[in-house]
Amino acid sequence: MSLLTLKAVDDTTYVLSGELNRYSVPSIKLPKVPTQSTLTLDLSEVAKVDTAGLAWLIYNFSQLQRNNISLKLVHLPEQLKKLMQLGHVENLFE
Repeated sequence: MSLLTLKAVDDTTYVLSGELNRYSVPSIKLPKVPTQSTLTLDLSEVAKVDTAGLAWLIYNFSQLQRNNISLKLVHLPEQLKKLMQLGHVENLFE
């Protein structure tokens, strides 16, 4: 089983660490942030990503968007960039 942690930098910026995959995503819930704000996820400490990890990001993007909250991803791992290109969703988080 893969460990994934979410660590707060400030009220709207968080760092994900570990493996973002089908084993770890069920255990991670994004924090509540104010409406009309941007939640920033720093992925610089993510070691591995699979399609379930990408699906988790897309799902959270849509849920946050419904509440007028933007999701910004920074320091994306190359593996995630490739998955996003394959799924034609690379422009979703800009």
